[in-house]
Amino acid sequence: MHSGQYLVFRGIQLESSRALRANTDRRPITFTSVNLESPMILNENFWAAKVPEENNASPFTFDFQSMELKDVERRCCVVKVSEASSAKKPVSCSGVVVHPRTGIIICTGLPFSRFIIDGDPLYWDHDFLPPRSFSAKLQICVTFPTDTKQSARRATITPTRSKTAAGQREAAAELLMLVNCVEFKHAFQAVFQEADQWRFHCDEDEELLRDFHFLSWFAVLRVGVVLDSSQDSGTIPWQSSAPLQKGCPVVACGSPFGSLCLDLFISTLSRGIISNLAGEDNAVILTDARCLPGTEGGGLFVVKGAGSVHLIGLIVSPFGWKANEWIGLTLVCSAQLVFRNLISCLSVQDPLRNVWLHPGESDIQMSTAAHESKAVKYPTVCFVDSGQFWGSGVVVGSRLVVSCRHVVNRKSKVRLKFHHRDRVHDSVGDVLFSTKASSPYDLALVQLRDAVPEAVVSRMCQSFIPGESVVVVGYGGLGRSCGPSLTCGVLSKAISWNCQPVMLQTTCAVQAGTSGGAVVQRCSGELLGIVSSNTRDMATKVTYPHLNFSVPVTVFQRLLQHFEQTKDVNVFRELDSTEKEIRRVWRLQGAQSKL
Repeated sequence: MHSGQYLVFRGIQLESSRALRANTDRRPITFTSVNLESPMILNENFWAAKVPEENNASPFTFDFQSMELKDVERRCCVVKVSEASSAKKPVSCSGVVVHPRTGIIICTGLPFSRFIIDGDPLYWDHDFLPPRSFSAKLQICVTFPTDTKQSARRATITPTRSKTAAGQREAAAELLMLVNCVEFKHAFQAVFQEADQWRFHCDEDEELLRDFHFLSWFAVLRVGVVLDSSQDSGTIPWQSSAPLQKGCPVVACGSPFGSLCLDLFISTLSRGIISNLAGEDNAVILTDARCLPGTEGGGLFVVKGAGSVHLIGLIVSPFGWKANEWIGLTLVCSAQLVFRNLISCLSVQDPLRNVWLHPGESDIQMSTAAHESKAVKYPTVCFVDSGQFWGSGVVVGSRLVVSCRHVVNRKSKVRLKFHHRDRVHDSVGDVLFSTKASSPYDLALVQLRDAVPEAVVSRMCQSFIPGESVVVVGYGGLGRSCGPSLTCGVLSKAISWNCQPVMLQTTCAVQAGTSGGAVVQRCSGELLGIVSSNTRDMATKVTYPHLNFSVPVTVFQRLLQHFEQTKDVNVFRELDSTEKEIRRVWRLQGAQSKL
C-alpha cells in the first residue's frame, strides 16, 4: 500500500474524513495523510519493390536523416472514424504520418473498436485484424497540417476526395489492418495490476471498458494523396526504444480533443522527459510530457543534440488514474515494437510488406546523444517499505537514508530496495529518528545494516532559485515494479522564514509513493529537498500532482553533519522545536495581521 501524504484544501474549510490519523485539533487547513496504494525504410515504389532474398544484399537502405523539431508538426495528423448512415458518433484521435509519399499513417486502434462486426476480438487469439473485421460502411477522414511551400508540388496517386483549408488539408483514407503490439500488451498487464485500480479513461461505461482492452492495438491507414513530395519526405526518422534511459528529453505531438477545433489544436507540442520504462525493449514508456484527450495515436519524439528529433513511441493514453489518483503521466507504446509486429503479420505476397521490410533491427541503434546522461548523476533513491505503507528514501551518507515520517509509520525497522540497472539490492534499515507528528518537517532518518554498492550521494544545494529546472526522483506511479520514476518541472517557489528556506514548491508530477523522494537540480544533480506531499482537494477528491511540497535540505544538512561526527541522534530533536510561523506555512495559513 502506498504511503501518500497530501496537502489538502477547499476554500477555508477542510474535509478530513479520509485521514489515517485523527487530528487532535480542528484547523482550517492542515496536512492529512491518506491511505493510498501509494530508421525504418519504406520502398519508394510502393507496388513494384521486390522482397530481398535471404542472405542477399538488400535494396533497402536506412534513412538516418534527422528531423528538426519544427518538422514534427507536419508529421502528425488527426484521424476521424465514422460509419455512414449510422447513429454512432464519429470518433477521432491523433496519428503519425510515417511515410508521406506513400500516405502511410499509424494511429491508435481505439476508435476502430466501436465498429467491429466480426465477433468480439477481446477473446480472440489474434495479433491483427483485417479490414473485413470492420463495418463495410466505415469512413475514415485524415486531416494534416499543410506546408504552403510544398503545396504547389503535391500530386495524387489515386483519385480521391481531398480539400484544403487554411493551414490544413483533409483526405479520405482506407484501413489496411489493425495490429496488436503483443510486447506492450504483456508489459502493460504485468505493470498495471488490476488490484491497483488503474484506469485510463474518464468514464467506466461498458464501451470504454472495451477500449481498455484495445490499448495495445494500432491501425495502419493509407491516404490516396502524396502528403509531402519534398526531397526529405521519406520515412519518418525513428529509433529503437531499447537503449532509452529515464530522463531522456522528449517531445510529444498530438491534437488535443481530436477533430474538435483543428485550427487551434492540430499538432500541438509538449515537452518532458522519459519518466519510466518497462517490458521487452522498453515496450511501455511513461513520460511527464503533458497530453490531453484526443492525442492518443500521436507521436513521442526523443530530442537529440541541438534540436533534432526521432520518433520513439505512439501515445496510448494521455492520462491515467491509480486508485482514483491522477498520476500526471502519459502512457506510450514503443514505435519500434509496433513496426516489428506489423512485419510479422504481413505475408511475403502482401504488397504492404515491401513498405515495412528492412534489413534487420539489429542495425537500428540510438545515437549516443539521445541517451547519454552527460555525466550528471542523481542521488540514489530507494524503495522504503514499513509494512502497511511504502514510499521513497534518499541516500545522504554512508549507510544513511532520509525519508518521511509518514513513510516509516512509527516502525523501528523498515525494508529497502535499491534498483541499479537490471539488479535489485534488498536491505534492512533501522529507523534512528522520526520527527513528531506536531513537527511541520515530515522527516525520518534510517541507517542501513549493510552498505549499498554503487550508491550515489549528491552534494546538497545551498541556494534555491525559483524557475530553475528540477527533477523529482521517487517511487510514485509504478512503485517498486520498474524502479524510481523521474518527472521534470521547475522550482516554482522557495518559502523562507527569517531568511531561511522552510518549504519548496515544484511543478513536477508527484504521486503517492514519491514521499521521501529527491528533488534535484536537473543539470548539476545537486539535492535540493525531500518530497513531503502533493495537493488534494478533499471536497472534490481531486489530486493535483503538479503542486507539491518538499523540505529543503538546508533544514537538516547541518544536523546531519553533526550526527555523522558525534553519532548522537538527539541532534535531530531540533526539528521538533520549530517556530509557530513555520508550522503555519506548512498548514497553508497566511501570516496573522498585526492590525
